[in-house]
Amino acid sequence: MTREKQGDSKAHPRDFAEAALRLVEQMSIAEKAALMSGSSFWHLQDLPQYGLGKTMVSDGPHGLRKQGSHADHLGMLASVPATCFPTAVTLASSWDSGLIEEVGHAIGLECRAENVAVLLGPGVNIKRNPLCGRNFEYYSEDPYQAGQMAIHFIKGVQSTGTGTSLKHFAANNQEAHRMVVDTLVDRRTLFEIYLPAFEAAVTQAQPWTVMCAYNRLNGIYCSEHEELLGDILRGRFGFQGLVVTDWGAVNDRPRGIAAGLELEMPSSGGQNDARVVAAIANGTLAETALDKAAAHIVRLTLAAQNNAADTQIDFAAHHALARKAAGEGAVLLKNRKATLPFKKDKTLALIGAFAETPRFQGAGSSQVNATSIDTPLALFREALGADNVFYAPGYDAEFCAPDAALIDEAVAIAEKAEQVVVMAGLPALFEAEGYDRTSLRQPPQMEALIEAVLAANPNCVIALSNGAPVEMPWHDQANAILETYLAGQAGAGALVDLLLGDVNPSGKLAETFPLALADCPSQENFANHNRQLVYREGLNVGYRYFITHKKPVLFPFGHGLSYTQFDYGEITLSGTPGSDKDALSLSLDITNSGAQAGAEIVQLYVRDVDATAYRPDRELKGFDKVFLQAGETKRVRFTLPRRAFAYFDIGADDWLVEPGAFDILIGASSTDIRRQMQVAVADSGARNQAALAETPYVVMDDAALNRLGLRVSVPEQVRPYHRNTTLADIKHHWLGRRVVAAVMGQMEKTLGSGGDSAVVAKMREEMILSIRLQTVQIMSNGAITPKRFELLLHALNNHWLKFLWRLIRRGE
Repeated sequence: MTREKQGDSKAHPRDFAEAALRLVEQMSIAEKAALMSGSSFWHLQDLPQYGLGKTMVSDGPHGLRKQGSHADHLGMLASVPATCFPTAVTLASSWDSGLIEEVGHAIGLECRAENVAVLLGPGVNIKRNPLCGRNFEYYSEDPYQAGQMAIHFIKGVQSTGTGTSLKHFAANNQEAHRMVVDTLVDRRTLFEIYLPAFEAAVTQAQPWTVMCAYNRLNGIYCSEHEELLGDILRGRFGFQGLVVTDWGAVNDRPRGIAAGLELEMPSSGGQNDARVVAAIANGTLAETALDKAAAHIVRLTLAAQNNAADTQIDFAAHHALARKAAGEGAVLLKNRKATLPFKKDKTLALIGAFAETPRFQGAGSSQVNATSIDTPLALFREALGADNVFYAPGYDAEFCAPDAALIDEAVAIAEKAEQVVVMAGLPALFEAEGYDRTSLRQPPQMEALIEAVLAANPNCVIALSNGAPVEMPWHDQANAILETYLAGQAGAGALVDLLLGDVNPSGKLAETFPLALADCPSQENFANHNRQLVYREGLNVGYRYFITHKKPVLFPFGHGLSYTQFDYGEITLSGTPGSDKDALSLSLDITNSGAQAGAEIVQLYVRDVDATAYRPDRELKGFDKVFLQAGETKRVRFTLPRRAFAYFDIGADDWLVEPGAFDILIGASSTDIRRQMQVAVADSGARNQAALAETPYVVMDDAALNRLGLRVSVPEQVRPYHRNTTLADIKHHWLGRRVVAAVMGQMEKTLGSGGDSAVVAKMREEMILSIRLQTVQIMSNGAITPKRFELLLHALNNHWLKFLWRLIRRGE
């Protein structure tokens, strides 16, 4: 076992601002343009004549995914062994800022040991809809909580001298059509729901980089969105690092640089660099914009070189940390009749193929090559004795196809055991980067298995491994339900700890579990148009909708049980509500009134009682996780700045606090409020300048959106085919089929077939079909010249006269 050695220097790129400017002043336009895109899939461009070596970035965020000379962004090729920590959905469910910072620190050290300068994470996109295929990689449906998680993760990683990349900026909340979809969001919703997590992370942690999203936002690609990247990110938020594209997200490279996009990844083979040089020559791009972009890239390279140091990793210690994080992030959803914890002196039936092949992480660019993988079957046998643990797979872990014989076998062992665990959830094929889920249900085989086993032995816990909510038609029959989400390589150990009572569950949901998909207000406008998506639900995201509109749910945001009980004392207040100079402070005592040590997550919500604008019934504005021995009492304190009482007023284009009464709600979940107090905000003259006396809405029509300043434009048409046409759009065209086949053939030649993995095959197909034609051209390494690209478009559109004219015309 080796000891971790941390380098003494942990510089931030901003520390090299002056040195970077001096180097850029010496560079030619061509040299500066060369810095604008990577030299390979994972490396920035080096300029050794200026002392700038190659800088490597790698995927994350719940562990390092460093690949070798062959590389992909789909998680298909092998990467170096690294600790696979719980995914963001599990970490966020811990609500433990210190723990998340500790995990970030460990991942940062593993990056340094592999000479990786920047980890591509964390992801703070809001869980607008439970079907988003990448929800496992995001923290929360609530912007305040997502921001707090991101702050501490970034601080942890960057404390090691490794940079982070906050992503995906912005309003990237689905996988379908993500390369081309135009996300239409009214300004108030944008600032209150989809930007605050980015704002908090930038203002309080300053990530080295921010990664722009693929999609368009209100008509403009995020990679060239001047207001988003300039006015908001650098102006309002004060971002000091560089903006990098998601891989292949560039639309118009010179326009992107002018808007504030510095780095294009991966390499464009020099094609976009040439476009940048040409744009400066013809005056459409100012050289000062190029200088600014180049300086940001040089700053990052200098910081990475300065922070390079030999680092040795104690992987056993990181595995233990991963087990701790998985235990703290697990959520005990139900525990009727004190079913849990189980007894160590009784027999146990362990049912479900996840017991042998655990589902512990998501598929895609975040997929980590784990240093080791614990399995529930092995660890339960170790804890209870092999003779006391019976096992039946119950389903196939990859396809989960109907199989009555497997269910019959599971029922037989459930009947003879004194205690039962059903390992259920979602197989990897059902949720991954690149595509969205189509249902909230588990596979029919899994649901049938659960119902049959519950009928056979009610002394049963359903342990779920999944990246997002699922419906539970068997909920009423189950005595105990434990949600572990995607718990990382040591998740099996955490499961054993929790079910046998060695660890007291303390996690709480960072998202709402709806009763049915139809209950989600975003569902009418989710992944249902391949060119435009309108966020008609506005502020009605997650618990903001369900509580405001009194809609019942399966499990509410913030919910989670414990093996002990907690009592809440009375609230004590000081300070002035709605003020930054004398911010409102409040405190209360929390007592562990049970017989077992445990941790409570105390949540603080604010409600504007007298609002003239539409506001949700409550909004999370603070939380604290407090560990208490049995019988122990601790004081929990909160501070509420002015912003905690504000909403974004589109008339003032700023945050506004209206005078009047506000309720302070403190509880164990968004619906389990234990203490409540009303405060008054004094009249400061602030008024609703938008003049919108809104009534509660669920889904807004075009007129309502117009009143909020958002005009719903005509969606971009698929035809005639153009540079941003996707391969999915042309796959039925006689020529398009050949193009798609050629791209897939080249991808398979480069990456391999992916073996027999169904999820890899599906992910590859979905991601390839989402690629834009211009991305294919850029990544062809010059094989598809500009002239050939024009000819291809003319042929696809059956413009044969134009095709012939371009064919005989000289020049590329």
